[in-house]
Amino acid sequence: MIQIKTPAEIESMKAAGAISKLALRRVGAMIRPGVDTLDLDRVAESIIRMHRGTPAFKGYGGFPASICCSINEEIVHGIPSHNRILKDGDIVSIDTGAVYGGWVGDNAWTFFCGTPSEANKALCEVTRDCLKAGIEQAVPGNRLGDVGFAVQSLAESNGYGVVRDYVGHGVGHVMHEEPNVPNYGKKGRGVKLQAGMVIAIEPMITMGSYESHVKPNRWTVVTNDGGFAAHYENTIAVTEDGPVILTQDVEGPWCPMQGGTDDKQ
Repeated sequence: MIQIKTPAEIESMKAAGAISKLALRRVGAMIRPGVDTLDLDRVAESIIRMHRGTPAFKGYGGFPASICCSINEEIVHGIPSHNRILKDGDIVSIDTGAVYGGWVGDNAWTFFCGTPSEANKALCEVTRDCLKAGIEQAVPGNRLGDVGFAVQSLAESNGYGVVRDYVGHGVGHVMHEEPNVPNYGKKGRGVKLQAGMVIAIEPMITMGSYESHVKPNRWTVVTNDGGFAAHYENTIAVTEDGPVILTQDVEGPWCPMQGGTDDKQ
């Protein structure tokens, strides 16, 4: 069942979203060649807990870390490890989630490690634009097919693949609520959007084929053809005034200190 949130509940969700966004920013600022990805995880967890939140991912379904760190051909659910050291030219998807006040905030961004190739820059630019295009369709009266179509048409018109096996989702008191939010679809089809719905829109776009499989660790999803993938995500509230991004910087009593980086998320 789709959970409709009141305006007051949506306002309350902003704190969880802001904590998740802050962790994402701080981790993103650390990405450079030679960095141990387990250190990224430790920083994210410390930021979330420092702001009186709880990492949403750690222990979720048995997931062992506080962030997903997916590198190059890894689409989602990469596991941080001392054995995963970032290299120049990598693209690194960081997915963070925080629970605060009983609500979840969930977001992701793909960062460049060192100097990116032109092909990787183009992939990430189009994927960011796909996220924006999907968010623009998240208005009352539209349908989930309108969101998916906006993402799919932009990605495929630029020659990229759109992952089918993994999708966005509703967000609320738990990380994954109904409905599923595919990054593909047809205009005017699917669940009708209404004010009070909160969804995670998260394009997962590939350099080549969209086909994927799960690695033996039972978590990390990679492209079948080894092509690189990019992943961007925000938690969005559908309101009468248009889409509202809940995973963004906001001030509030939950936050004992403000801070940020120079990134352009």
